[in-house]
Amino acid sequence: MSEFALHLHDVFRRFGAFEIRRMFSGHGLFRDGIMFALVVRETLYLKADEGTVAHFLERSLPPFEYQRQGRTATLPYHRAPEEIFEDADVAAQWASRAWEAALRRRANTVAKRSRKAVAKKPATRQRSEEHTSELQSLAYLVCRL
Repeated sequence: MSEFALHLHDVFRRFGAFEIRRMFSGHGLFRDGIMFALVVRETLYLKADEGTVAHFLERSLPPFEYQRQGRTATLPYHRAPEEIFEDADVAAQWASRAWEAALRRRANTVAKRSRKAVAKKPATRQRSEEHTSELQSLAYLVCRL
């Protein structure tokens, strides 16, 4: 693990416990199994969403982008402001925003999966009712024979 990534434990000491995991060409920062930050090429990016992206845009902090199949892909992580490396309270505030954005994303993902599961049930129930009706018809025919 890079010294930069390890140093983040000190930077975010007031934020609380988190772990750093090696990922592809960088590292992910995780709390309770949910990723809230990304380190690529010794640059820290924090999770952003519609509730927090304005904080990044006010400071002209760009999103994380990479090339994929000849196209530029953008992830919802923005470069962290330099002041987090100088002030542990500021770092904790930015980490908390990123963590909250990650939690909102997780909640939205779970809600979408739940809606999909509920949407599938009526179709399954309908097929079951059709199948039951078919079986009843067959049973009736067999009984009449």
